Amino acid sequence: MLNYRLKNYFSALALVALGNWVSAQEKPRVQPIEKPSPTQKAGTFIDVNVPPYAASNYTATQLVKDVLISGGNSCVTPNISNVVVYPNAAVTDTNRPWGYFNKGTVATYPFAEGIVLSTGFARNAGNTLAGGNSDNLSGIYGNNAGDQDLATAIGVANSSLRDPVYLEFDFVPTSTQMKFNYFMASEEYTGGFPCTFTDGFALLLKKVGDPNYTNLAILPGGAGPVSVTNIRPSTSYAGGTLGCAPMNPTYFAGYNNPIAGDNYNGKTVPLTAMATVIPGQTYHIKMVIADYSDTAYDSAVFLEAGSFNIGVQILGPGGVALPPTVNMCDNTPQTLTASIQTAGTTYQWYYNNQIIPTGTGPTITVNQPGDYKLEVTVPGNPCPSSATITIVGGTSPAVQDTTLYNCAGNNMFNLTLAQPGVTSVPNTAFTYYLNQADALAGNNNFIANPLAFNSPGNQAVYVQVKSGFCSKVAKIDLKISDPITVNIAQPAPISCTNSTVVLNATASTYPAGSVFSWVASAGGTIYANPNTLTPTVSSAGTYTLTISRNYQPGDTTCSATAAVNVTADLIKPITQVTTNKLKICKGEPVTLTATGGVTYNWTTIAGSGAVQTISPSVTTTFVVYAIGANGCQSLNPATVKVEVVQPPVSALPAISGQICTGDQLTLDAGAPPAGSNQVYTYLWDSGETTQTITTGVVGPHTVTIDNGTCTKSFTTQVVQAVPPTIKSIEFNNHVLSLWAYNPSNGPLQYSIDGGFTWQDSNVFTNVQNNVKIIIKVKVKNTSCESTLEYFTFNMNNVITPNGDGQNDVVDFTGISFYKDFSAAIFDRYGKEVFKTGPNKTVWDGKFQTRSLPSATYWYKINYEDPASKEMTNKSGWIMLKNRE
Repeated sequence: MLNYRLKNYFSALALVALGNWVSAQEKPRVQPIEKPSPTQKAGTFIDVNVPPYAASNYTATQLVKDVLISGGNSCVTPNISNVVVYPNAAVTDTNRPWGYFNKGTVATYPFAEGIVLSTGFARNAGNTLAGGNSDNLSGIYGNNAGDQDLATAIGVANSSLRDPVYLEFDFVPTSTQMKFNYFMASEEYTGGFPCTFTDGFALLLKKVGDPNYTNLAILPGGAGPVSVTNIRPSTSYAGGTLGCAPMNPTYFAGYNNPIAGDNYNGKTVPLTAMATVIPGQTYHIKMVIADYSDTAYDSAVFLEAGSFNIGVQILGPGGVALPPTVNMCDNTPQTLTASIQTAGTTYQWYYNNQIIPTGTGPTITVNQPGDYKLEVTVPGNPCPSSATITIVGGTSPAVQDTTLYNCAGNNMFNLTLAQPGVTSVPNTAFTYYLNQADALAGNNNFIANPLAFNSPGNQAVYVQVKSGFCSKVAKIDLKISDPITVNIAQPAPISCTNSTVVLNATASTYPAGSVFSWVASAGGTIYANPNTLTPTVSSAGTYTLTISRNYQPGDTTCSATAAVNVTADLIKPITQVTTNKLKICKGEPVTLTATGGVTYNWTTIAGSGAVQTISPSVTTTFVVYAIGANGCQSLNPATVKVEVVQPPVSALPAISGQICTGDQLTLDAGAPPAGSNQVYTYLWDSGETTQTITTGVVGPHTVTIDNGTCTKSFTTQVVQAVPPTIKSIEFNNHVLSLWAYNPSNGPLQYSIDGGFTWQDSNVFTNVQNNVKIIIKVKVKNTSCESTLEYFTFNMNNVITPNGDGQNDVVDFTGISFYKDFSAAIFDRYGKEVFKTGPNKTVWDGKFQTRSLPSATYWYKINYEDPASKEMTNKSGWIMLKNRE
């Protein structure tokens, strides 16, 4: 390859330290020495326009139809017309810039064969090591006027383009999509040229008759056109810094060093141009490439044979063409669709070379592995298009999400330990990923060393489990186990109170599902509950607890251990007891004091205190055992005897009686009980020292009795009596009943003979009618009394005024002195025939001195009751019998 090249420049380029170039008109652009000059070996270069390939002598029309489109398929009859190539060199012209290439014996090359369009001599793209790929086509073909369509597509001035080469033609698609595969190679990937020289390629599509093209040679994601300055890495061919920022380096395949395949310094990755088209519509396509700024440092585009696909294809979901072989897992239904769906088209689907009777539409859904074929006949094309696909069946392994644990403090996970929890299917392959998307894709972003994966826990990784070509993805949650700490509280010693103690390790921390294991040593004995946090032990010794937790899958066991020593204290105390009194009066308190222990067991006294204040009712010997701090009881008890003397007793009641002024009452304190051998002395609050006293003083009287050991006071009340008040009297049929109000609340006595005789009952019988009596009521055993004069009035219902002295009149005289007294007698017609008045209290059966006839008369009596002071109203009938 030459070390420098001469070009005509519109601007001069000067090489700077980082490889940036500045244009300078009519100055040579010197190429730095970057490529080595290896000895040519067989298989180093592709074959371009040379025997033994028949296509090396194809015209442009043949190249389009038989290479680019059909790829050698004799039954494909593409509807191609108006093929134009520029420059239009003869196929015998060895310097023509277009032609046929075949990778020949090159071990690795992007495409096996296809069409090449070059801004230099096409033969210099391969064959042998070129002395310098800077061919000036304009000097041969006069094609240095640029190409406005390319300039518009790649965004440069048309005046900057040199040596344009293009291939264009019309075509009528029979399917809804057209595409082809290509890559661009260039000598501009030299020094700092990728920063400045925009050699570029465009594939332009439009409907015939439309004014504007659409460029299909666009990088994915709208990343711009295919040109040297839009696809470049960060380093130069020689390995240094390029001198400008990288642009879409993902689509740069690399520098051609060492040389392999062609004579260009670098190339893009294979790209696909694709467009949605209307079947039956005529389109025009133009593929064009050109140098930028000068004719030096040529570029080329390589178009893959058969990739310009306008025949029938079998499409999958989303309209994407399926590869020849498709894997089907678990008989999951697959939808197959013909790419050609024009009016009048007929379809026939085959399964394992057998016609599918229902497969006569553009789409079919299959769920069985096997060979599927589609034949499509388009109107006007007698040669049917066909496409085949093989569906290989497989079964996905059953998987499930799982959790893999590491012990606290260990962040290194062996992911393979999770495999038993993910699946039990044998002969499966496991690949681990950091995210689910990579696991589902099954790409190369896998975890390189799953045996030692560093993770702090609380992280999910994903495993692709593959059985054959079928796979499922499961999630593995990586967890660091909760830490285990063993914390055993120091227990109380074994003692007489606690022949066993409960060890308490409940302050330990551990994850759920942990196992507890105790081991006793140095004389220790586990009495009960050995596999809990609170076992019971019965002897002194050392007790060791291990808490462990096993995690599956992975059989990981995390554990921690601690121990505690249990001691014993069984010493018995010695007991003593004292008292402040050895002889007490019954009911008097006595204090017993025990020593020698912490608590005490009194055999006849409740409570466990050292000091006991009690009041025994009989002479008692008290027994007490001392209990030490260790709960041990003294071997022997201590005793003390307390003699109890019965206190004096008295028959003096709480209330001895009631008195009125001037009354006297005898109070008796009582003698000692018979057989008690006690001698009483008395002292009254009045100063008297006799057993009995007589008093007329109202109020409390207290006597203190002393039997020589016990002294006791007794109090009685002498109550002031108040005369009762007669409130009500009822007399009827010789029975008289009295009711009195008694302020003194004591028992009452009653008399109706002026106090000559008394009775406790307030009811008197056999009382004579119509006599005056003197009623008295008094507080019993006192002189407090009340007196009332009362007339036992009884109305005689029959009078016979015949002068015989019996029942001759009605006499109201006995009650006439009552307050507000009035009486009247009426005949049966209501006429008043008698009315009492002054000195007029007796009715003799006459009205105005005239005897009334025998008949029934009515009476009415009113007076104030002398006891209740309430008005009394009485009425009734009287039978009058007069002589006729």
